[in-house]
Amino acid sequence: MKKQVEWVLPDQFENTDHWYPKALNATIHPMVNFFLNLEKSKIISRYCHLHPLVDKEKLEEILSYRCKHFLWSGADLINSTSEEGKRQMVIIENNSCPSGQKSMPLLDDNKEDGSYRLLVERTFKPMLKPKQGVPRIEGALAVFYDKNEMETSGYASVIADVFNEKVLYVPYYSGQENKHVRIQEGIFQVYHDDTWHNLRAIFRYVTQKPWTRFPLHCKTKILNPIVACLAGGRNKMVAAKAYDLYNSELANYGLTINIPETIWDISKAEVPLWVQKMGGHAVVKVPYSNAGQGVYTITNQTELTAFMEQEISYERFIVQSLIGNYNWSSTSSQGKYYHVGTIPSKNDQTYVADIRMMVSSTPNGIRPLCIYSRRAAKPLTEKLDQGADSWSMLGTNLSIKLGDNLWGSDTNRLILMDRRDFNKLGIGLDDLIEAYIQTVLSTISIDKMCINLYNSKGKFRNKLFKSLNNDITLLNEIML
Repeated sequence: MKKQVEWVLPDQFENTDHWYPKALNATIHPMVNFFLNLEKSKIISRYCHLHPLVDKEKLEEILSYRCKHFLWSGADLINSTSEEGKRQMVIIENNSCPSGQKSMPLLDDNKEDGSYRLLVERTFKPMLKPKQGVPRIEGALAVFYDKNEMETSGYASVIADVFNEKVLYVPYYSGQENKHVRIQEGIFQVYHDDTWHNLRAIFRYVTQKPWTRFPLHCKTKILNPIVACLAGGRNKMVAAKAYDLYNSELANYGLTINIPETIWDISKAEVPLWVQKMGGHAVVKVPYSNAGQGVYTITNQTELTAFMEQEISYERFIVQSLIGNYNWSSTSSQGKYYHVGTIPSKNDQTYVADIRMMVSSTPNGIRPLCIYSRRAAKPLTEKLDQGADSWSMLGTNLSIKLGDNLWGSDTNRLILMDRRDFNKLGIGLDDLIEAYIQTVLSTISIDKMCINLYNSKGKFRNKLFKSLNNDITLLNEIML
């Protein structure tokens, strides 16, 4: 059924509409609650105590960083270990405009809009404060979405409450005409109630090729602006380069973004060569896909052949070292890393699980908002058969694509940060701190890339972007 534009009024927030039933009555785990309320100074002291080579002043600067473009992010991390027992949180990707609220138990039972309100008050509202010399746009507030209505409608209700005004709730799907939206003199307008409404700001949860519907230059304020997606938030190619550039800056301070070994700017024909170089085990990614789409785990010839036979419109790919079980992980320049995995089940089976850490930029630095975890569909095996389906053991994303702009979710694999589920992950407070710092570092690297993509006059540097990501299909999609 085609969705319609509608008004969302204040005082309409119902928490039963905006959380998974599994999360609605869950009780937050005390350790997670403690972490989310931990003062910045304590995080720094603890981290530097365990990592004595880290520059304390630099870490203070990093955690106090205020993003200019990439204000709201969510990193997916894997808890991995080496054959020598060196454990680390590894960034798989960092997502612009991420999901997660509907999976997060309340920190305070008396605040029923949870971290929905934290994001709106900490990040969206400060973003809208008038700036000296910048003309104020008169108009409505809106939430644009292309999936995840459980969360997006929650944001619309909380924004209506925080600003005490009605909010436009706007579907904006990929591949559709979207005649209800237009841009006039740099200002977004939405058609509703027989009127074109100017928008002064948009809270964006549009994740499928958003650069086809949002321009790089716009007077309407947008959280996040589209450059955040192109610079790494929805572009794994440029993200890998952003991480590499920032890591060179961090090297003198004892800090680094932990990422799998990544080869970028690969044509499809080159993929088998790089898979072979990594010992026959690798991950191939279409850099601009999300929600678990466009990711291929390669552990045998059958999976490689299946990838090569795929019809993919984009021209450039990335290949990363695969983190699997010890016996079938990639051998990279950093050695071999494999999944720590969950605590064994009643059948003594260990599952791959990732951790999503959502953060946002605030006047006091980048702060955590919510956390959840997802496990793979099948347990991790010590040995792989040639016909094994490695994605079922390694893929953790819950999204299920049902059709064009139609999505479902496999909530049976959701692991909450509650008293019951959290212990299954086998992680502690220091792991949460490590995941947070990795998320912050990766967020800053992408924000710095955003800044580099604009010149001193505020114009997007097309030639620089093309040199970073010379994929003609993608370049033709971007709405300038």
